[in-house]
Amino acid sequence: MSFQVALSGLNAASTDLQVTSNNIANANTAGFKSSRAEFADVFSGEATGIGAGVRLTDVRQEFTQGNVEITERQLDLAISGNGFFIVNDGGGLLYSRVGAFGLDQTGFVENAEGERLQVYPAQAAGGFNTGTLTDLQITTETSPPNPSTAVDMNINLPADAVAPAVAPFDFNDPQTYNHSTSTVVYDSLGVAHTATYYFVETGGAWEVNQTIDGTLVGTPQPFTFDSAGQIATPANGQLSFPGFDPGNGAAPVALNLDLSATTQFGSNFVVNTINPDGRAAGRLRAIEIDQTGIIFARFSNGESLPLGKIALANFSNPEGLAKVSDTSFQETFTSGVAQRGEATESNFGLIQSGALEASNVDLTEQLVNMITSQRLFQANAQVISTMDTVTQTIINIR
Repeated sequence: MSFQVALSGLNAASTDLQVTSNNIANANTAGFKSSRAEFADVFSGEATGIGAGVRLTDVRQEFTQGNVEITERQLDLAISGNGFFIVNDGGGLLYSRVGAFGLDQTGFVENAEGERLQVYPAQAAGGFNTGTLTDLQITTETSPPNPSTAVDMNINLPADAVAPAVAPFDFNDPQTYNHSTSTVVYDSLGVAHTATYYFVETGGAWEVNQTIDGTLVGTPQPFTFDSAGQIATPANGQLSFPGFDPGNGAAPVALNLDLSATTQFGSNFVVNTINPDGRAAGRLRAIEIDQTGIIFARFSNGESLPLGKIALANFSNPEGLAKVSDTSFQETFTSGVAQRGEATESNFGLIQSGALEASNVDLTEQLVNMITSQRLFQANAQVISTMDTVTQTIINIR
């Protein structure tokens, strides 16, 4: 009987060494979660109460937080707190703490095993559809141009201005207008044009003329101020000009001038802000991911396009997850159903881009465990050797 007890001890020590060696081997594996072998004694049922050895009851996964190491690579992601990345391996959903993602040849974001990162898709009206998951694909298309339709202008016109001495207005003659300012606008093809506005005092009132690329567009548009120096007419401060044909096949450029923030105070002519809408076509410059998991595509024309929001999952019992391969886990009955959510919401942690979660293996602890398991193995081997000696002595009795 003692041989079987000692043999169970040898098997237990060997298993413990195997778990410890696996932890040590993965000390530098990103997102790796260490394991712990758990044992229980085997009760023989004898009246004397002597046990029948030891058995392995579980190899428990320890989901403690690993250190977050900065990599400065945008598609490296780390979760600080609770949650798992959701990935699709082509046949089902898996869950992982490893955030080392890259692009395939078609722009899909995937890990080294080809499992695609799952996100909540962006909606056209804004926000994200948290009721469905989709593969994250980084767009490589050019951001289309957006034609200019309005110019928002905040300027101050001098209250003591007088009408120009020379008339009629001629944008080529500075003596026929008081002040001017310019901005860049875009047509429907994304081609830039220069829009210039000329302000003329008309004896207690003002009018503005517009040129685009040196061509006068429409007629002068009048406006007035009240005694407080604010726009009086038109009441909303909106002035409209007819369309300008750029002559390159683009649609006419028709601009509305918003002067609602313009003032007439007793100071010099000042351009505080001038903000035209519209933009040229843009190329993809960068991918940015914020701590809530929203993925933005940044284009050279200043546009920022949300591509999706990283989906996270959590479980009632993460230790019940089944390890499948390459630090990925699968949902089981013991783990409970995956609870999907968003970073920084509820009990989910935040996402850090440009970083990876390191292994949570404590090498010092593992080396001590290795020594303990080694001594345990030697002690059980010594028990077998001792029992062999005792057995041999009994056989030699004559």
